[in-house]
Amino acid sequence: MLNKAKIKEILHQRFINDTHVKLCDLPMPSCLKDVYKGALRIKEAIEKNQKLAIVGDYDVDGVISCVILSEFFDDIGYDYVVKIPNRFKDGYGLNEEIINELDGVDLIITVDNGIAAFDAAELCLQKGIDLIITDHHMPSTTLPKAYAIINPKQQDCDFPDIEICGAQVAWYLVAAIKEVCKINYNMCKFIELLSIAIIADMMELRDLNRALVRKGIECINDSKRVAFKAIKQYFGKDKFELDNISFLIAPLINSAGRMDDAIISYKFLHSKNIDEVMGYLEQIITYNNSRKDEERELFKQCLEQVDENDPVIIVNGQNWHEGVLGIVASRLAKHFNKPAFVFSECEQKAKASVRSVGRIDILNVIEQAKEFVLSYGGHKGAAGVLVELEKFGVFKSRLYEICQNIPKDDFYNADEILGSIDPNEVDFELLEILEFFEPFGHKNPRPYFKFDKLFVKNKRKLGKDENHMKLILTQGNKTLEALFFNFDYEPELGESIDLIASVSKNNFRGLITPQLTIKEILR
Repeated sequence: MLNKAKIKEILHQRFINDTHVKLCDLPMPSCLKDVYKGALRIKEAIEKNQKLAIVGDYDVDGVISCVILSEFFDDIGYDYVVKIPNRFKDGYGLNEEIINELDGVDLIITVDNGIAAFDAAELCLQKGIDLIITDHHMPSTTLPKAYAIINPKQQDCDFPDIEICGAQVAWYLVAAIKEVCKINYNMCKFIELLSIAIIADMMELRDLNRALVRKGIECINDSKRVAFKAIKQYFGKDKFELDNISFLIAPLINSAGRMDDAIISYKFLHSKNIDEVMGYLEQIITYNNSRKDEERELFKQCLEQVDENDPVIIVNGQNWHEGVLGIVASRLAKHFNKPAFVFSECEQKAKASVRSVGRIDILNVIEQAKEFVLSYGGHKGAAGVLVELEKFGVFKSRLYEICQNIPKDDFYNADEILGSIDPNEVDFELLEILEFFEPFGHKNPRPYFKFDKLFVKNKRKLGKDENHMKLILTQGNKTLEALFFNFDYEPELGESIDLIASVSKNNFRGLITPQLTIKEILR
């Protein structure tokens, strides 16, 4: 049976090998291959007043990467253009059409994309455009012919073996430009944005990422950024908690790119005019509500196809909304605790968003079946893949075969369920211990505990579809409130239940109490 001292010790062990635990410990820009080559080329562009374009991506990481670079250029008075590809019209990343659209530019900087832009890089060479690629996705054995490639995953790069997001790579580039231009510039002004990108892009929440996110949540609450003031005002928040990044801020920023055009989210974060920002926020909220409706409908359709005995979840449909494939894949992966591939079929091709679980490296899984795919990319926890419809069946069979042979333990995070706990241990002191080890996420999973023989005193269904439940649970003189989201089992009043749950802070009208969030009722 766990006590508080043991919980503290277990969680402390997660970070025993971290070397960058404070902002002053962060790796220097010089660790990144080509970062100074890229910075010096940008310095030349600034001095010669050459035309520069930033090409981003339509997710949170890509949008924030664009904001970081563009805001730096604003602050030093250098002009630029921003192009964020439209998911539906342009597809992902830098391509030949975008380069032709940016006719007349001397220099293109990609952020959060470009490592697979081989044809685009060739066209840049032909047109005499210098291309600087900043990315964090896994490169192939050959690289595009770019002027400079800044990616911590490329060979001969000395950056520590910690997965960082695209916004962090862009931030390091800004630090290098500042250095070569001998500009006194406060790099901390972007930490609030970095924390959002790190969490939204599911980066490992250890080492330097942990240091940045912990500082970032402080910075968000002290931020003068108009977008954050607008969110606080609209949603009636005095301050943001860490979970607000995952469940409020990131989904809002993501929604424009999912449902329409990510440039709206870029303008929302970039603008300094409160009226403009409130207008963008209202648009984004509308997109987010549409996204929820699409997601709910598609999730239902997917559930009808799933065989729970399959080692991997693979679902497909015609012209499914591309903007919600990733979220639905995440929900399916979480629901069944298996990797999930959600394919949308269009014009003899099937395009999927993929999400992993536990310790399974999903890119490695796809690589083992790469002879059947047209293209793929991403990182360990999330990826995208494109296949020809005629090869879909054989690709699916190969994925079943690969996942069938993955050890059962890899489907789980071994350090997620800490052990059994007495309900009397759930108090403010435990909340403080857990809070100290936040943020929870990839490589620092939220701790779950096993509770035995809790008596169901009361229950109430919540949500528009009544698919969530609030329980009042007792054992002896101890009473606990618990939430069970998307419940798959409804206990009877008076029943004695065993369950797996996390413990978090419930702040209701200023009254703070510990609360359980049920992962599973054991039966």
